[in-house]
Amino acid sequence: MFKRSVGLAILIAVSLFVFITAAQTISFKNFNFSQEEKSPEPDPEPEVTVKRPAPVIFGIPTDTLEILEGTVERGENLSQILASFNISPVTIDQLARKSKEVFDVRRINAKRNYIILHAQDSAQTARYFIYEPNEVEYVIYDLNGELDVRLEKREVEIVERAIAGFIERSLFESILAAGGSPQLVNHFADIYAWRLNLSRLQPGDHFKLIYDEKQVNGNVIGFGKIKAAYFEHEGKPLYAISFDQEGKKGGYYDQDGKSLKKAFLREPLEYSRISSRFTMNRFHPVQKRYKPHLGTDFAAPRGTPIRTVGDGVVLEASYTRGNGYYVKIKHNKTYTTQYLHMSKFAKGIKRGSRVSQGQTIGYVGSTGLATGPHLCYRFWKNGRQVDALKVQLPSAHPIEKKNKDAFEQVKSELEGKLMAIELKGLQQDLLAADQSRKKLDEDEV
Repeated sequence: MFKRSVGLAILIAVSLFVFITAAQTISFKNFNFSQEEKSPEPDPEPEVTVKRPAPVIFGIPTDTLEILEGTVERGENLSQILASFNISPVTIDQLARKSKEVFDVRRINAKRNYIILHAQDSAQTARYFIYEPNEVEYVIYDLNGELDVRLEKREVEIVERAIAGFIERSLFESILAAGGSPQLVNHFADIYAWRLNLSRLQPGDHFKLIYDEKQVNGNVIGFGKIKAAYFEHEGKPLYAISFDQEGKKGGYYDQDGKSLKKAFLREPLEYSRISSRFTMNRFHPVQKRYKPHLGTDFAAPRGTPIRTVGDGVVLEASYTRGNGYYVKIKHNKTYTTQYLHMSKFAKGIKRGSRVSQGQTIGYVGSTGLATGPHLCYRFWKNGRQVDALKVQLPSAHPIEKKNKDAFEQVKSELEGKLMAIELKGLQQDLLAADQSRKKLDEDEV
C-alpha cells in the first residue's frame, strides 16, 4: 500500500513539472511575439537622386541650355526661324555675311532638320543654331559674342552588302523587292545597258549584286559602287567585275576581261521611258504637221538630271525658240551629241567647258517647242544625224595584258562571293523546272 502511494506521488509530481515547464515556454514565446509586434519599424532610407549629365549636342555641352528640334517649313528662312529667340535682324544680316563662304543661308531648304540651343531664361536667347543640309553635313552657327560659322561632316561608314533575286515583272521591281534602291537599279542598268535589252527580260532570269552601302550612325544614306554583278538571262550567265585600270576608274568587265561599256552611255537619263523614237516622218504635237524627228525623246519629270553620254567639250549652251535651253557637246572628231528642252543648265556648263561621261549638264524641262517635260536627245556621227539607239559605237578598252594577273585575282575573289549568295524567291520552282528540262534533253541525247 505504501509503495503504491509513493508511486502515485511521483507520477503526480512529474506531471506537475511538465505542465509548469510547458506553460512557461508558451508564455515566453507569446511575450517575445508581442515584443516583436510592438518594436518600432526603422525609418526608410532617403532616396538619393542622381543628376544625369546634360547631353552634348554636336560637341556642345547643354547643361545651361534648352534643346529645341525643328524642321524648316516651306518658304521659311533663317530670320523667321530665329525671330522668336531674341536674335535681331541686324545680327542675322551679320551672320549671313559671315557664313557666305562656309554655307550660304539662302541654301536653307524646306523639310530639312535643325536644332536651336537657347538660354534657360524668359528671353530664350538662341546661343547656337545647327542646320543639317543633308545626312552627312551639318552647319553650326555660333551666336555667342563674335559670330562664327563652321561646316562639319559626320563619319560615313562603308558596309559591303549583297542581294539576289528573280525577275518577276521588271528589273526595277525585282531589285527593290530584294532590298535594293532606285539608285542601285540605275547603276545596274548602266552597267548592263549595252549587253542586255533590259526591257525584254524574262520571268526566271535572275541576278546577284555585291555593292557598298553608305551609313551614318547606323542609318543608310545611299550606296557606293557596285563591286560585282551576275545576271543570268535565258540560261546565259554574264558577270560584271569592277576593276580600275591605270587612269581608267570605274570600269566593268565580263568573265573574259572584255569591257561591258561602250565609249558612250546608252541613254542620257537614268532608266527612263522612251516617248518618241528617231523617225523620218513624225506628227509634230506643236506644229501639227508631219516632219522628220531626228532625235529620241525621253519622258521624265521636270528637274530630272541630264547627263552627258561621253567625255567632251561643250560647243553650245544656249537658247533658241525651237530647242529651248540646250547643250551641244563634241566628243571627238566623229561624234557629237545634243540635249534639248532643258529647264536650266547645270552649274559651270558653258561654251568651252570640259565634261566627263555621266556628268550632269542640265535638267529636264519643257522650254522651246515642247508640250510637256521631256528630253530630246540627238546624235551626230561624221556630221550626219543618226539614231542614237541603233548606231554602232566603239567598245571601251578591254583589260590590258599587264593588268590581267591582277584582274584574274580580283575576279576570282568576287566570283566566289557571288556564288555564295543564295537565291530565294517565288521563281525558285521555275529554276528547278528549267534544270529538269535540261536533264531530260541530256538523257535524250
